[in-house]
Amino acid sequence: MGKRAEPGAAETTVVVPGAGWRGRGWVVGGGAVVLGGVLAFHRLVPNRPGRIGSLIESFLPWGGVLVVVLLVVALVRRSAVALVALLLPVGVWVDTFGGLLLPGEPSGGRELVVVQHNVSDENRDPAGTARALIRSGADLVALEELVDPQAAVYEKTLAGVYPHHVVRGTVGLWSKHPLSGEQVVDIKPPSIEEEWSRGVRAVVHSPYGDVAVYVAHLPSVRVGMGGLASQRRDESAALLGRAIAAESVEPLILLGDLNGVVEDRGLRPLTSQLEVAESGFAFSFPAAFPVARIDQVMARSATVGRIRTLPATGSDHLPVVVRVALR
Repeated sequence: MGKRAEPGAAETTVVVPGAGWRGRGWVVGGGAVVLGGVLAFHRLVPNRPGRIGSLIESFLPWGGVLVVVLLVVALVRRSAVALVALLLPVGVWVDTFGGLLLPGEPSGGRELVVVQHNVSDENRDPAGTARALIRSGADLVALEELVDPQAAVYEKTLAGVYPHHVVRGTVGLWSKHPLSGEQVVDIKPPSIEEEWSRGVRAVVHSPYGDVAVYVAHLPSVRVGMGGLASQRRDESAALLGRAIAAESVEPLILLGDLNGVVEDRGLRPLTSQLEVAESGFAFSFPAAFPVARIDQVMARSATVGRIRTLPATGSDHLPVVVRVALR
């Protein structure tokens, strides 16, 4: 039998430096590596089932918040392993999104200021919304969810500053410069049987030459138990991509509520052939607490500068404004 300690004898405790933190540090470090892998290789995440890849890409910029959370945990736990591992997601996030924090390059003067806004079919103050957009000083204003009787209010209020406009279905374009070649762009998904018109194209005769301008409102997506429901949005994006690929007028500007962020693979038919904003996050939806920019400005043979949001209107979206430099 072992010897009992004598009453009153001091017990000896051996302390191993860092032993209390070692396991926890590896867990945080492992999480950092996984996060960095997702940020760097999100295109490899399968989209089935539930379009999980698109769902992750919809909130990819928020990976920076997770990095901060892991950093705080690593500091609290004094884990050198976790801190070193965090260099991976930090580097990937900065490489992917750091440029959006920069002020943007100055333009060469051949530019158009454009505003994109889903005004909401439940907007109770269309006149106030229109006046707010006028104050932006934009050359072009693209609107979606134009329904009666609000549509007539937008036309009347904007007419003094934007004498040229075209409305097709529920989307429209207002311009300070003359328009021509107005036509519907058919982006209706095959599964929609009812009347549905959410695309329009026109040529803007700007002081710098002709510019093809497209306004589009892609179908909504929903997040549920089955994942991201975006099939109709993806089909509509493919149709819009084909129309833009066939466009002969250059430069070209696309404005619209695309119901997707530029990282979302569902918008690849558009982002693969168009440039996106070079700086600015401009989260535009929902207006009460914006978490994503689904209101987009893209261009071809032109540079999309720093994109930013305007103050809230009567819509559940925030307007976005950007300077587009024509080449």
